[in-house]
This record gives sequence, structure tokens and C-alpha cells, in this order.
Amino acid sequence: MMDWKPPVAWLAAGLLATAVEARELAVDEDSLVSVEVASVGIVRGAGAPVVLLRDPEDGTVVPIFIGPNEARAILRALRGEATPRPMTHDLLAATLSGLDAELSGVVVDALHDKVFHGALLLRDADGAQHIIDARPSDAIALAARSGARVRIAPEVLAAAGQTDWQSLGEEDIASALGITVVVATPELREAMELGDAEGVLVSHVRGPAADAGMTAGVLITAIDDTPPESPQHFLRLIRKSDGEQLRLRYQQGGETQHLELPTDLQLPPAAPVRSEENRPL
Repeated sequence: MMDWKPPVAWLAAGLLATAVEARELAVDEDSLVSVEVASVGIVRGAGAPVVLLRDPEDGTVVPIFIGPNEARAILRALRGEATPRPMTHDLLAATLSGLDAELSGVVVDALHDKVFHGALLLRDADGAQHIIDARPSDAIALAARSGARVRIAPEVLAAAGQTDWQSLGEEDIASALGITVVVATPELREAMELGDAEGVLVSHVRGPAADAGMTAGVLITAIDDTPPESPQHFLRLIRKSDGEQLRLRYQQGGETQHLELPTDLQLPPAAPVRSEENRPL
């Protein structure tokens, strides 16, 4: 007679067995470059969604093709939106947690025939690492929700950077250096009394910028003396900064403030975004 196992044990055994047999990384793990999930855009002229990954070392922004569902999941994570019920990537993150497994990171390690290849790096309760083959779009969406680190192979960075992209218009959002910015729409300007100054609105801030006093709701009016016209322009200005220190000017509390940040600033992964029913009390 077959021994009975509880459903969670079945799931754990199947998941780890699949992980062990999945595949090895296409490159040495030490060569992978940590990147920020910076934004979501669309390919210029084609309309296909891409996730924008920023290399903190040199500010390069690399687009990776994703599907519409993954694009929406990443946008929700960048905005810090909690869903009323767990979405697919919330469910997987909760499943891993329930199995005492840790998502230690996700990688995009290969590009074959114009197809990106990714993987989940899963560490079990005994500390063993398992590599699970995954579409980069799913892996990055999971990382954006769970706060896991994203790393990418240098060869993929070089190849992917050739795609031209554009913003999502008024839904545009971008995150870099611990600062997340959105479009300062007329409605937001009126509600927050921002006036007519050109710039982008800070929706979330962490790290050194927060430590220096920057808060959500301020308007960034210049980066190295150039006004950011949109969140995507914000990313491009950071990438094109000539100095080691990035000079930001912003309006806060009716006053003009100044802040300098290193352009190669690397922050630890952000805190996970949970569904409403899984948020701590």
C-alpha cells in the first residue's frame, strides 16, 4: 500500500524534484550583474511590453520582452499596490514561504534565437540551492512582488540594450536610486498644490534619499540642471549623468531642496508587496 503524504509534502517533493532536474545556469553565477527593476515600457513602433532593468554600475537601462499580464504585475509592484486577493505571483511567493523555501534571487542568464532565458534560484530549508527554469517575465514579476534580487548575464545586458522603447504615457512609472516617480498629472498637481513647475512626482522613496529627508509627494524639478519631462526621461537623465554624484533639485513643503546621490548607488531588494489579506496587522 502506498504511504499517504499530506498535500503540502506532495507539492514540496514535486517542486524540489523538478528544480533539481531543471537545468544549470548558462554562465558562472559570480559573473551575473545585479540590476534594478526600473520600469515598464513598450517597444517603439511595435507596442510590445518590456520591463526595464537598470544596471546601477553604469546606469544602463536594458529592456526585456514580457507579456501583458506580467507587465501589469510589475507595474502593480512598482506602485506598491496590494491586490484584494492573491494574484499568481503572490500565490507562488506564499507557496514558497509555506514550504520553508526562500527565493534567493532570479536570473536572466541567456539569449538564444532572440528568446530570453531565466531561472528562479530557490534555497530549501536545508540550505541547498535549486535552479528552476522560468520565463524571465514570470521570474522578474515574482521578484518585483517578493523583493528578490534580479541578476542578469553581461552578454544579455549587451544584446538586450539595442531595443528602443517608449513610455506608457500617464501610466508611466520609474524607480532608480531608491526613488520611484510617476507622472505629475493635472489632477495630482491640483490635489497636492504642486504648481506648474516641470518635473516628476515622487510616489515612494527609500535608502539615502529618504535618509536625507526626501518624502513621497515631492516634485523633482531638475537632475543636473535638466528638468525631467517624464519618469522615462528621469531614467535617461540618471544614465547620462557625467559626474560621480547626481544632483537633484525638488520642491518640498513649498521650498526648493537639493540632494546629491552617487549614480552607482546599489540598494538591497525592496520589501515584498503583499495582497491585502496577507498584509501584517
